[in-house]
Amino acid sequence: MNFIPPDLAPASSEIFMLIMVCVVMLADIAAGESRRYVAYLLTQITLLGCAILTFVSFSTESILTFHGMFVDDSMADILKLMVYGTVSAVLVYSHSYISDRGMLKGEFFSLILFATLGMMVMISASHFLTLYIGLELLSLSLYALVALRRDSLMATEAAMKFFVLGALASGFLLYGMSMIYGATGTLHVSQVAQIIQSGASSKEVLIVGLVFIVAGIAFKLSAAPFHMWAPDVYQGAPTAVTLFIGSAPKLAAFGFVMRLLVEGMGEMVADWQGMLVILAVLSMAVGNIAAIAQTNIKRMLAYSTISHMGFLLLGFISADTNGYSSALFYVIAYVLMTLGIFAMIMLLCRSGFEAENIDDFKGLNKRNSWYAFITLLLMLSLAGIPPMIGFYAKFAVLQAVVNAGYIWLAVVAVLFSLIGAFYYLRIIKLMYFDDPETVEPLVSNSDVRILLSANGFAVLALGIFPQALMGLSFYAIQNSM
Repeated sequence: MNFIPPDLAPASSEIFMLIMVCVVMLADIAAGESRRYVAYLLTQITLLGCAILTFVSFSTESILTFHGMFVDDSMADILKLMVYGTVSAVLVYSHSYISDRGMLKGEFFSLILFATLGMMVMISASHFLTLYIGLELLSLSLYALVALRRDSLMATEAAMKFFVLGALASGFLLYGMSMIYGATGTLHVSQVAQIIQSGASSKEVLIVGLVFIVAGIAFKLSAAPFHMWAPDVYQGAPTAVTLFIGSAPKLAAFGFVMRLLVEGMGEMVADWQGMLVILAVLSMAVGNIAAIAQTNIKRMLAYSTISHMGFLLLGFISADTNGYSSALFYVIAYVLMTLGIFAMIMLLCRSGFEAENIDDFKGLNKRNSWYAFITLLLMLSLAGIPPMIGFYAKFAVLQAVVNAGYIWLAVVAVLFSLIGAFYYLRIIKLMYFDDPETVEPLVSNSDVRILLSANGFAVLALGIFPQALMGLSFYAIQNSM
């Protein structure tokens, strides 16, 4: 039997990323302690190179390679470009923070790139094994990143919890996939969809497999009641790592859900719709109510993430192109807001001091009125108050579920959103109406100032003019289904 080599062009960005990870590790060793910036620059160059390769090979049609295990389509390309931009912004925001804490090492950057590679594989997977390999590459890198500060007991504890619960979720996914394989006899996403549509498989076995798959997905999205890892990991991990965990992987998780549930098991929509309704309501309830009682800002934002994942699931519940594109718009908006608020937390940090309490935002307007204004925009957006992007994102998923006939669910979502507005507005009150606990000025590099200002402006501008981003989201979904 002759071996037919696969077409490598659709996976050119992944191949380039893998080569550059090796280059970054070797260059860091060669550069030594005095030139740690070399690994940082090479990492940014890697992300730029991947972006160029993805843009050049942008595909309006679905191109399969590696015997149908890898797909390159418009949704994959757009999500990957978003991931590159997000990871690059994370590195810019984190540079001073990791430098002050002795984390500016090749290990940090190589783990970031390995995690990014895992996300890229997840986004382009068209086979259950490829999905799982991408997910595990991302997960293992995140476990190591959380534990990178070996002198921190809290970080080590968070990494252990993350690892144990992550292994449990991976077990759920694997077991669910094995049940689907047993029922259909294939692991290719498109073939699974065809066999389910033909009715040539056991419905009972498929539903059991679907339950385990949805449970595994819920863990990766930190959706209630599988959210127990998120508050401890967000609080225990170094803030730079928390920023990374809370941003780019959510884009990959969106792609993962699209490939697995929508493309692979779209014919079982009536079965997974009900599960997602329960997860969405529980996530919005647990996230918004628990966040009110938090005094640690990172823990509060972890519960905020849980509630936002509930809103994200609303787009999938509608089970149509409008709903999926609204969910994509929502996840992009969420990542944009998360980048800004965690960047502000790291700005408040200084050598030997971690800004982890809500009270650290007291009197921020007196210390730096511009950064206080940026934080104001971010908090209003997270609360879903117009004209910020957060408002339009929530509006988009709400109209999607209303169109699908789930009016009661939209009402519940609005009520929980009103509850959630309290803990965001509390930060604004502390910034503008309380006296600062320290008068020490906020010191930041020019690249951070420019990027954070652009971040805050984007939150406002995309809320006022959301048409371009919404159109891009709709285009990505429509050309991939």
